[in-house]
Amino acid sequence: MSQAVILKVDRLAKTFRKPFTGKKVEAVRGVSFEVHQGEIFGFLGPNGAGKTTTIKMLTGLIAPTGGSGSLFGVPVPSPEAMGRVGFLPENPYVYPYLTPREFVSMCGRLNGLGGADYGARVEKVLARVGMSEAIDRPVMNLSKGMLQRVGLAAALVHEPELLILDEPMSGLDPVGRKEVRDLILEEREAGRTVFFSSHILSDVEMLCDRVCILRRGEVVVMGKMQELLAAGSRRSEIALRDVTSDMRDELGKLGHVVKEMGQTVAVEVEGDERVRELLELAFRRGARVEHVVPKRETLEDLFVRRAL
Repeated sequence: MSQAVILKVDRLAKTFRKPFTGKKVEAVRGVSFEVHQGEIFGFLGPNGAGKTTTIKMLTGLIAPTGGSGSLFGVPVPSPEAMGRVGFLPENPYVYPYLTPREFVSMCGRLNGLGGADYGARVEKVLARVGMSEAIDRPVMNLSKGMLQRVGLAAALVHEPELLILDEPMSGLDPVGRKEVRDLILEEREAGRTVFFSSHILSDVEMLCDRVCILRRGEVVVMGKMQELLAAGSRRSEIALRDVTSDMRDELGKLGHVVKEMGQTVAVEVEGDERVRELLELAFRRGARVEHVVPKRETLEDLFVRRAL
């Protein structure tokens, strides 16, 4: 059986007008995608691609110019559907005179939570994001990374079915990033769905089942992570010793020279046929082959090739 569609976007569009000039800016242009229950979905793109604008339309913060979106089958904006969503904005605003305990408690109560054990629940979710030691410290005294953790705790406190996270690793050190990655995986293991945007492509590649990449407000890549990376061109790095200067020029015609030190040259080539041609050239010219290393395409390679 196919997985249920939790979030759906159909030809969503948003056009802004610049102040004074009135010039139109098409931030999002006919974006369509689906997010299925229980998956981790990566939403990528360079700065200005339309990621945050799309998220704001889905969460009801701004109205679309065209197209439609739905959460749990309910058209957005929908306060009822958002009650089942945990949302972390790109730059979470936390009231500066509150403590993390007070802020997260307030966010949970806005979602209808309460009861005798509610205080323990707030403490538990703040401990989960690594904020136990600063739980009663005024927010104005927290670092950017700690503010990010508080915002994440507020998104998690009501145990949402869907997490929408806009740059959740922003401001975090490597340890914090690993903790958030682990938390996202734990949420999926618990049966929840995670939709998040990020510029940290290594994290996205590690976590996501499927990705969507935007460029100038349009979808340019969509699909399962494994299939997208497997479809990339097959590349190999070949290192040669005893390379003469005239042979160096011929190597440059067959591939891209990535390293050169004296008479040792490393060349990157695409396709098995170019590997064969380069090795035949090396044998004819008496060069020594140090290594032939296949190189797997990464999400960063795909991103640079299709989104920039």
